Amino acid sequence: MKHQELICDFGILRELRKRENMSIAELSEQSGVSASVISKLERNQNTAEMDTLYRIARVFGLTLSDLISLAENKTSHRVRAERYKSGDFDFDRVNYGNMRCMHASAKKGAKLSSPELHRDDYELCWVLKGRLRFSLPNESYELTRGMSIQFDALLPHTYETLEETEIIIVHLRKGKRF
Repeated sequence: MKHQELICDFGILRELRKRENMSIAELSEQSGVSASVISKLERNQNTAEMDTLYRIARVFGLTLSDLISLAENKTSHRVRAERYKSGDFDFDRVNYGNMRCMHASAKKGAKLSSPELHRDDYELCWVLKGRLRFSLPNESYELTRGMSIQFDALLPHTYETLEETEIIIVHLRKGKRF
């Protein structure tokens, strides 16, 4: 098996610094990494040890893996939606590694209980049109156009349309807990 070299573009550090209105000297002071190492990293003229990247990442409120992921994935990811039906709802869905986005529509009286198996995600439901009753085991809400709700997707939940409805559902993967 051929070894593939990991290509990272740490020019992202410059973008992160500028977003925070921070100079190289300020990043150096806050991270304990020398300004010359940061400058060389930003210009991809140097490799860094994990500890160096870890200390820089913490300044921006990132984990080491988040920083490396940003450096690896400077390009966009394009996918095509897949159509499917679940209960009385018609869906278009796009899937990415850390999230799934669904656009759904249903006529009045449609009901979807215990939707397809969920990962350990957060779920957000945003009503674009119509009226929807959303229920969890011990709570129930009526949501109308412009309203949204977020919850732990592992909880049993039900969507019931009170009139013709159009919604966006986003499943966002939870970060590692430990």
